[in-house]
Amino acid sequence: MTLQIHQFPCLSDNYGFLIHDPATGETACIDTPDAEAYLREADAKGWRITQIWNTHWHPDHTGGNQAIFSKTHAQVCGPGLEHDRIPVIDRTLHQGDRLGLGSYTAHVLDVSGHTMGHVAFYFPEAAVAFVGDALFPLGCGRMFEGTPDQFWTSLERLKALPPETTLYSAHEYTQSNARFAIFADPDNAALHAYAEGVDAARAQGQWTVPTTLEAELAANPFLRADTPEMAVRWGGSSATETFAALRAAKDTFR
Repeated sequence: MTLQIHQFPCLSDNYGFLIHDPATGETACIDTPDAEAYLREADAKGWRITQIWNTHWHPDHTGGNQAIFSKTHAQVCGPGLEHDRIPVIDRTLHQGDRLGLGSYTAHVLDVSGHTMGHVAFYFPEAAVAFVGDALFPLGCGRMFEGTPDQFWTSLERLKALPPETTLYSAHEYTQSNARFAIFADPDNAALHAYAEGVDAARAQGQWTVPTTLEAELAANPFLRADTPEMAVRWGGSSATETFAALRAAKDTFR
């Protein structure tokens, strides 16, 4: 039996994720933007929530922890560097840790930069990763707390995963990201094709999450900060400097 992933929209533009091991019945919440939505969706699936895995401390990722814990007594796991900002946390996580969900094991990846302790959860057996706000289709998270060097190191960690890895991000931002991406990398044919597909999907009310690492490596300008063409266009004597220029430009792009 394979790892089951249930995705659903919540709040204004968040996605909720429940992951379930059918062999053992264990179920984990990936972040908790909306406790009521998570409890309702789990009940509809007949799944019992046993764990909560937070990627980072922001309230639209941890705001449902207390209410879900009160109903389920699930174990709450989250980044160690942010433990004092995560409600009812009882296990702290760091780069290289392992998290078990029944018969599956997730590798904890440090993908800090958006926040100082942001983590991602990678399941090698299932070839999926839950990346929170570190990486989005055609974009990356705003650098609220980290440094360009820190954030670029995190993106390199994600770039090193197998290209067939499916990436689950926490928000539906892709159309907005595509507009900046085309501005940032206008000669990229793969990007233009990707953006056209995004527009068509959104016109039909379809989600653009998840994506694949392979698609992002070809089209996401932030993952391409180490390419010669991006260095020429955006400057910088290193990938970190090029990434910093891209991130700063995105922050003010309209």
